[in-house]
Amino acid sequence: MIVWINGAFGAGKTATARELIDLIPNSTLFDPEVIGAAMTHLLPPKHLAEVGDFQDLPIWRRLVIDTAAAMLAELGGTLVVPMTLLRQEYRDEIFGGLAARRIAVQHVLLAPAETILRERIARREVPPDLPDGELRQRQWAYDHIEPYRAALASWLTADAHPVDTGALTPYESAVRIAEACGRGEVPVCDIVQTPEPTAETLAAGVLLFDEQDRVLLVDPTYKAGWEFPGGVVEPGEAPARAGMREVTEETGIRLTDVPHLLVVDWEAPAPPGYGGLRLLYDGGRLDSSEAARLLLPGPELREWRFVTEEEAADLLPPVRYERLRWALRARERGAALYLERGIPTP
Repeated sequence: MIVWINGAFGAGKTATARELIDLIPNSTLFDPEVIGAAMTHLLPPKHLAEVGDFQDLPIWRRLVIDTAAAMLAELGGTLVVPMTLLRQEYRDEIFGGLAARRIAVQHVLLAPAETILRERIARREVPPDLPDGELRQRQWAYDHIEPYRAALASWLTADAHPVDTGALTPYESAVRIAEACGRGEVPVCDIVQTPEPTAETLAAGVLLFDEQDRVLLVDPTYKAGWEFPGGVVEPGEAPARAGMREVTEETGIRLTDVPHLLVVDWEAPAPPGYGGLRLLYDGGRLDSSEAARLLLPGPELREWRFVTEEEAADLLPPVRYERLRWALRARERGAALYLERGIPTP
């Protein structure tokens, strides 16, 4: 189990976490700031200069997941993690990676009023040996108040269990959190537990179209980036049937006809991913009444939309866009294509 303490910079997450590990039996503090500090030793300065925040580095997000999982495997019990997460796609990636390892997350939000938050930032102690530390650290916290406000308005309040800590000390805040967790008031995050692959996988996606011939894309809660409806083919399962099953599980749409194959794409291994075969099928056109039955929000999808081929280029990762592009050409020609890394082969 992980208790993830979220909140704006300056909300008192670390101080509260230190108190909380004394209140939850067999618990350990894991501060992902340690991973951020390690980036200066692991990555070239030029690479680090390309981002303004360690969280924007995919390696940071991956190491947070791997380190948390390794600590729990070593120590067991509960991991208390104080870390600000304001971008929903990063929350999805990290919590989804933990869910893939069967690690449950209770998400808590420290939510003092903004006036109190600003007062705490102004009084925050800064290490004296840090050059320009006071100015830079306080300005960093002030600069992130607006993104925090935006996250509150869009997704954060609904996702995390809020605790108003405006009038509380870190110890009192920790008591509130421990009591809420103990009473079951902090639910485990509703995120699909998709096991991480341990070898090459076979995955089946299904393209669904609206009456304007736009294709349906979905935004999964358990991984970053837009995708086609679909998923991994289970052992002994026919790929086309797997695609149909995934469409029903994700969207609520039940396909009555087995979809036609459009492309077979071999995806090369890209550590930590294993690659494998990716199949795309033509699920046909949905009329307006069928499209209206799409189920959202849900545990698997955060959002869906019908898009043109041009719009899909801005949403899909390059390899998935190439897969879509050639699938649309195959649909036009009425003949399936074989791809390697998104490129047709003779």
